Amino acid sequence: MKKLNYLLALVLIAMVSACSPSTKIIGSWTGPNTPSEPYKSIFVTAISENLVARQTIENDIDAMLEKDGVEAKSSFEIIPPGFKATAENKDATVAAIRDGGSDAILTIALLDQTSETRYVPGTTMYSPMGYGGYYGRFSGYYSYYNPVMYSPGYYSTDKNYYLEINLYDANTEELVWSAQSETTNPSSIETFSNSFSQLVVNQLIKDGLIAK
Repeated sequence: MKKLNYLLALVLIAMVSACSPSTKIIGSWTGPNTPSEPYKSIFVTAISENLVARQTIENDIDAMLEKDGVEAKSSFEIIPPGFKATAENKDATVAAIRDGGSDAILTIALLDQTSETRYVPGTTMYSPMGYGGYYGRFSGYYSYYNPVMYSPGYYSTDKNYYLEINLYDANTEELVWSAQSETTNPSSIETFSNSFSQLVVNQLIKDGLIAK
């Protein structure tokens, strides 16, 4: 029974590991006209109709930026829910961002969402045993080990989300930096947002757009 419980624990660990959430930056680009001095104040806007996701991501990125000494502003005061950019209000929106003191604009948008189903093969366990008892006869050996020697395979579906993060100069409106992230099997918006925000801010620091 101990061996059975041990094997079941291994199978559960394998299943959890196969579906565990992960987020990573899969590429970044820095434009030719990046300012010589790092940005000190960033306006953050997540482009999403999901208000909870938008606010969670914006708040987490703001917190990460401010932790590293960069002033950050969330978009809700200037870009309210349901806002639709038009030729008439575009200039006013950008002017309001500049008037608020931001020298850069960070946008986050979902590029793509995919699902992938894969087969995870079963596993076997082997431990050398001493001679005697059930080990000495086929019937005893087979009856003991047959239920625990093999764990069946299973199908697992991975959900992948690809986000694009762009940084624009607030004065010129020119794209100066861009990155793409990949997230697999996010367990919740809160868990995803925290790790995603940390990765984005770290990449901005690494690429020289902000100074810690």
